[in-house]
Amino acid sequence: MGKVAVSMSMSLDGFVTGPHDSRKNPLGEGGEVLHHWLGPTSTPADQAVLQEMVDGAGVILMGRRSYDICVGDGGWGDGGPAGQVPCFVLTHNPPAEAPDVFTFVTDGIESAIAQAQAVAGDRVVGLHGATAAQQALAVGLLDEIQVHLVPVLLGGGVRLFDLLGADPVNLERDRVVEAGSGVTHLRYRVIR
Repeated sequence: MGKVAVSMSMSLDGFVTGPHDSRKNPLGEGGEVLHHWLGPTSTPADQAVLQEMVDGAGVILMGRRSYDICVGDGGWGDGGPAGQVPCFVLTHNPPAEAPDVFTFVTDGIESAIAQAQAVAGDRVVGLHGATAAQQALAVGLLDEIQVHLVPVLLGGGVRLFDLLGADPVNLERDRVVEAGSGVTHLRYRVIR
């Protein structure tokens, strides 16, 4: 069975979007800076980190809010966030219609992860969005956290590590890649 991992670009003050993210502005105000390392300023080290994520992805699992903001009425066309990689969406209210790549799960994060792992096999179940990552971490089902730390302070938006509960979460650093683009790629194993 493959691991469950989250990989998100994050500001130094902990935000994965800027303030006021929406369907029209998925990264919020000023949040586009979080993904500059994926564009023209990308270095070979950035590209290697990205390629490793793409090559390892077996399934993407996201929350309904991420789906509505990023997909909604066809934002990714007929695919999901990773093209035709199967995508599971954790929700209470599945939409009437959606591209075939999406499966909607209504019975909680544990069920969503179990279903996603069954499809992913030995490949990674990649969590997309802060809420899915927080829920998986809270129930002890998150194996790895990758943070692409961007040297910016956004001052608001959606935090990656919000609503974690009272108990500390212990991590073991597995990798640090200083890419030259200004981004530091960090990978941690969640200690259980």
